Amino acid sequence: MNASLLTTAARSAIGGFALTLLALGGMQLNAQAFSGHDSSAPVQFDAGDIDVEDRQDRVLLVGGVTVRQANLTVRSQRMLVDYSDAGDFSIARITATGGVNVQRRNENARGDVAVYDIERRLITMAGNVELRRGADRLSGGRLTIDLASGRASVDGRGASSGEGSTGRVTGTFTVSQRKSGDTEQ
Repeated sequence: MNASLLTTAARSAIGGFALTLLALGGMQLNAQAFSGHDSSAPVQFDAGDIDVEDRQDRVLLVGGVTVRQANLTVRSQRMLVDYSDAGDFSIARITATGGVNVQRRNENARGDVAVYDIERRLITMAGNVELRRGADRLSGGRLTIDLASGRASVDGRGASSGEGSTGRVTGTFTVSQRKSGDTEQ
């Protein structure tokens, strides 16, 4: 066999394997851009209005809200920040609603609602979620991003039953282009 035939066979085998994995259920995307996030970095807020509810240990941010922590940026229309003030002020959770967008490096996730559990280093998004890395895209009902491992999981759970929704995960992955010398036989 010549080298180009072996290359084509290897590509076909890898493509078939990938399609088999996708057909087996929840789609996984190794979200390396989200890995290694420093969840102990300071959190910066920017909003149209900020209300501190000291007795409830929470802060309500409304109106074009942007929250940044290290290289991670979360944007939405409304965020509720739960914190602990037991001797040492620390943010425990951020709940964002209304056109949520989470971005870090070349990855972008969006959805209707997001909960960033800072202690567990997990971001869970629900409702019309989409994860993009470059031209690659996954859509579904729920997205979980593990900031410690960098693993992102999209599944159909929580997908609305509205028009155009299938309750399933859909996506597009780009395929590297063949070099001009590669030919199929």
